[in-house]
Parts: sequence; C-alpha cells; structure tokens
Amino acid sequence: MNSRTAARILVPSLLAASLLVACGGGGSDSNSSTGTLRLSITDAPACGYDNVWVTIEKVRVHQSSNAGDNDGGWSEVALPAPQRIDLLTLTNGTLLPLGQTELPAGTYTQMRLVLGSTPPPGSPAGTLANSIKPTGGAETALTTPSAQQSGLKMNVNIDVPAGQVADFAIDFDACKSFVKAGNSGKYLLKPVLSVIPIMSAAGQRIVGFVESSLAVTSTTVSAQVGGVPVRATPPDAMGRFTLYPVPPGNYDLVITAAGRVNAVMTGVPVSDSVTTVIGSDAARIDTPSSANSYAASGTFSVTVGGVTSSANTGGAVLATQSLTNGPIIEVGSANADATTGVYSLTLPAGAPVKLPYAVGATTFPFAADPTDIASPGKYKLAASATVGATVVAKPPVEITLTAPVATNFAF
Repeated sequence: MNSRTAARILVPSLLAASLLVACGGGGSDSNSSTGTLRLSITDAPACGYDNVWVTIEKVRVHQSSNAGDNDGGWSEVALPAPQRIDLLTLTNGTLLPLGQTELPAGTYTQMRLVLGSTPPPGSPAGTLANSIKPTGGAETALTTPSAQQSGLKMNVNIDVPAGQVADFAIDFDACKSFVKAGNSGKYLLKPVLSVIPIMSAAGQRIVGFVESSLAVTSTTVSAQVGGVPVRATPPDAMGRFTLYPVPPGNYDLVITAAGRVNAVMTGVPVSDSVTTVIGSDAARIDTPSSANSYAASGTFSVTVGGVTSSANTGGAVLATQSLTNGPIIEVGSANADATTGVYSLTLPAGAPVKLPYAVGATTFPFAADPTDIASPGKYKLAASATVGATVVAKPPVEITLTAPVATNFAF
C-alpha cells in the first residue's frame, strides 16, 4: 500500500482530513498583516442514501495543530445563523458558501467544522439537526460524538497570505462518512473530510458526458492520483458530470457503475485557467458491462487488553485494482458495521478497461486490461481499524472474485 492510500484509509477513524494542496486564493485585502479566509462546502457521492442533513454553525481554524478547544488564537468563520444542509445537493461541482473572515496572515494547521445540536430557528416541528435517510428507509438522527462540542477536526496546512483572500472548499465525503449500527436503526457520523484550494473560477474543472444508462446515482466519476480520489461525483440525470474544484495537475478519471466493469481514462489534464471537457451531448462515454459481480465481505475484530470484539472497531476497507503498466485505481469502499463488525461491497468480476485522454475525442474505445482478461476479478483490499486510541492499517490483501469472497480482518 502506498503512503497516499494508507493516509486515505486512516482518515475516517481519526476524524481528520487530508489537505490536497497547501495554498489557494484570489482577490486582495488592504491590511498587510492580515488576510481573508473564505470557505465553501461541497460533497462527493453518497452510496445508498437519499438525503444527508447536517446543521453547520461555524468553522474554526488555528495555527497550531495541537491547540485545545479553549486555547487562545482561534479564528472563526461563523454563519449568520446555523444552516441545515442536505449534502447530497452539493455534487457535480456545486459549492455552498459558508462565509469568510479576516484573520492574521500565516499558516493554519488545524480546522474544525462545528455542527449544531439543534435545527435552525424557524425549522418545522420534528426537524432533526443532523440526520440521514437511507434509500428505501426512514430518516433517522445521526449520532455525532464530539461534533457539536469541539467540531470535526481536520489537520490541514493552509496558507493565508497577507493582503489576499485564501479561498478553500471543504469536501464532505458522504459515501465514506457514515456507519450503520446493526439493526438498531442508528447511524454514526465518521466523517471523511478534505480541504481543496479554489484558485480560479475559470478552471479547476473536468466536465464530461456519460450515456443515459450510466446517468444514475449509483454511478461514480472520480479524479484520482495514485489510487486516491481527489474529487468524485455522480453524473446528473442527463448524464453530465462536473468535477470541481480539482487542483491543477494530471489525473486518472475513474468510472464505476453497477453491472459495469471499472473504467479509467489516464492523463486527464486540469489547469486553473480553462475547463477540461470530455465528450459532448453527442459524444458520450460508455463502459462495458460485466457478466458477473460478486460480494467481497467479512468481519473486523479488534483485541485490546486481551478482549476481542467486533463492535466499534472503526473498521474501513478500500478496494483497489492495479492495471497492467498502471495505474492503480480505487473502485470501492466500505465501513464496518459499528455493532457486528461486518463489511460488504459488491465489485464487478470483468476485466477493467482503460484508454488515454485525447483532446477533442468524439469516441471512447476502452480496451480491456490484458492481465485481467487472463485472470479476471483481481482486487486488493486495504483495511484499517482503531486499536485503543491508535488507527492501525493492514497490508493489502489480494483477492480474486470469481465467486463471493470472505476476508476477515483481525487487529
């Protein structure tokens, strides 16, 4: 497991965040000893949920990663009033402004997203401040330990230049941020957050089009580097997708969908000045079907002080595929049930496909990976769990999905 994959899988248990790029900004501020921090929030796909509601009160930042709740030196971006937001409306490049604040210029290494414990004033009777509605299920309150008191902690490294505006988006990955607790009906908030710089309104975008059969919420399009998603979204109902903001660089565009093989377009460029467009209404990406898909499942257990338990393990699994001559791509993830320790994800058994990015392409002839044609269904599962107060990662385990596979993880 490379270091970026390891860092990504540790994030859920630590309530931490990965900072993708250390600086961003735009505009100016007249005070040479202060700068302005401006924040928005956005979301990645949410797997199996119709709504995810959170009530945001403020965001706090500090120049010390070790600063406590009551230490001096905190600066705040406070909303005029708490705002209840459905995260699932913030996909496809949609950003919701949270506000801005003037603060001492410098580098900030700790950020906290503070959630409210009560719904905003004027909310209808019975409104839940923080809740989730699973597809086919009823809305239920989220269990959010520490979220209201101290905030969801993110270890960051953002620079606020003197006399300038530093503009960032908080990416709340709803697909990886919630854990079911057995048959209790409870869901636990276990947030996966990242902070992405916004450098320009003109670029930092990948816009593309998929066939109508892929225009469903279970399809995910992501921009990845080294097997780590940087931004992800479902396509909209018309098959159009927008990944924004994406830091400038070159990316692997990965498409996963139920009943389809995993597909990757390599070398997709992103700049801060123009939008990268892939296809059009008349030229849409399609991915081959997979004859079979199988479950990769199992149970987490953690032993502390001689006592072994499958409950509250903080277990998380990432599924990756390695294509011939690269790249490595992340194609699925799952959190372990907080009561039973059970995890499960369904993956296609067909060979993954890839093609290189080409400017102005009007056709997308994906080619099956030659190694997987001969021996299909190969994946690696990287797992982590919380042992005491420490998050521990296991070396990746290779599996072959020619039938359902059970892989248990003991820590």
